Amino acid sequence: MKPLKIVMLDHGTLPERDITFDFPHELICYGSTEPHQALARIDGADIVMTNKVVVSAEAIAQNPQLKLIAVAATGVNNVDVGAAKQAGVAVANVRAYGNESVAEHAFMLMIALIRNLPAYQRDVAAGLWEKSPFFCHYGAPMRDLNGKTLAIFGRGNIGQTLARYAEAFNMKVIFGEHKHADKVRENYVPFEEAIQTADVISLHCPLTGQTANMIGETELKQMKPGAILINCGRGGLVDETALVTALKYGQIGGAGFDVLTEEPPRHGNPLLKARLPNLIITPHMAWASHEAINRLFDILLDNVDKFVKGQPQNLV
Repeated sequence: MKPLKIVMLDHGTLPERDITFDFPHELICYGSTEPHQALARIDGADIVMTNKVVVSAEAIAQNPQLKLIAVAATGVNNVDVGAAKQAGVAVANVRAYGNESVAEHAFMLMIALIRNLPAYQRDVAAGLWEKSPFFCHYGAPMRDLNGKTLAIFGRGNIGQTLARYAEAFNMKVIFGEHKHADKVRENYVPFEEAIQTADVISLHCPLTGQTANMIGETELKQMKPGAILINCGRGGLVDETALVTALKYGQIGGAGFDVLTEEPPRHGNPLLKARLPNLIITPHMAWASHEAINRLFDILLDNVDKFVKGQPQNLV
């Protein structure tokens, strides 16, 4: 068997683990690849592994020997899937590796905000407890999740996993329908009703033309004054400027975001500048627990190995 040329375009986005296969191959790993470098680096490859680097229709057309594009993620929006199918190039992705990791992260943000953990951390750091005349320092109000309503947008594996966690805390869980849906599906709640009745809203849907800015100024004003907004889905689902205003003026109780419109936010972001005690921002790492990263890597390598052995899996 002729050695297959395998090119990994952005190994730096994954943990430091060796990439090994038990079939003849030549492996070239790049820590990162800029858009203008992609064409040259894909040239001559039989298999391309990528996390976020774009594999364009042009790259596919220029490489008739290309057999497989293995994406190190669930989303394949960085691959021209239509061009790949037309050229007979298989595209495989990594599925269900981070259900627990993302759901736990969303739940962490939810409980931290509803109990105002960031505000109390700030008070302790400022020495307010030390100056308290009593044994405790009562600052920002704390609430229980018990009995509260959680509205989840996105009923995939992550959304359903989060629902189970919330139900264990005796929360009422509802799934919100699409914003402009013609019909409300069975076991879903109309969009506006979900927005208006939820104590916590958690977003776990993809970013599309339909979901872009699905939570804007109007929706933020419709939410309960103490409601918590969680976004571990995609940046762009929420109008970030409108959210800062809603937080500053007490329209909602708090927000926890793991995703921003631009990532990394090299040009700044209104949420990063806000520095509010009822706002938690994490750097798109909800998916990256130790266990989830290992599962992702194992599935990615297995996708390549099975494809070469004639047993393709996780094809898009």
